[in-house]
Amino acid sequence: MVQAVTFRLADSLPAKVIADWRQELAEGDPKADALLRLKIAKWEDAGHGSCLLGRSNHAALVEETLLLFDRDRYRLVEWCIMPNHVHVIVSQVEGKRLDRIVKSWKSYTARKINETEDRSGALWARDYHDRYIRDEKHLWDARVYVRNNPVKAGLCATPEEWRFGSAWEGREHLGTAGSQGPLEPV
Repeated sequence: MVQAVTFRLADSLPAKVIADWRQELAEGDPKADALLRLKIAKWEDAGHGSCLLGRSNHAALVEETLLLFDRDRYRLVEWCIMPNHVHVIVSQVEGKRLDRIVKSWKSYTARKINETEDRSGALWARDYHDRYIRDEKHLWDARVYVRNNPVKAGLCATPEEWRFGSAWEGREHLGTAGSQGPLEPV
């Protein structure tokens, strides 16, 4: 099973803003969930909150954590660490639950980042968004979205320039796992 997952820093999107959007969109719109996701994505890409993941040491920690159990507990397909949120497309290994995988990523990185920043409290928002990838076209679209997120947010000109993503052109020199190859249209 392949899933797209997004999780964000706790201070990146106030719960009241989401509640207000839900109330606004719930008034009879059959596409309310999709519209809410679009609003959230736009807010995240605007760079609200502390943007602790914009610091290379924190982004590197998150990336190393994602890569640690790649091919053991899951297989990374694509990922991108943005200043205040993370996108991951992951193929689960049989018997490994997504909620436990995400919890391990978040709990380990929260502890380490909080230590580094000499802070306490919640680092990550409690929830995360996951979406089952339905078919090859959906996978293609999700991969393009994840790779292009830093470009769309105005952080770089091409996906290959973004250091903390699976598309980074320098990845081959590090000997780390990359995505499942170049993007080829389905």
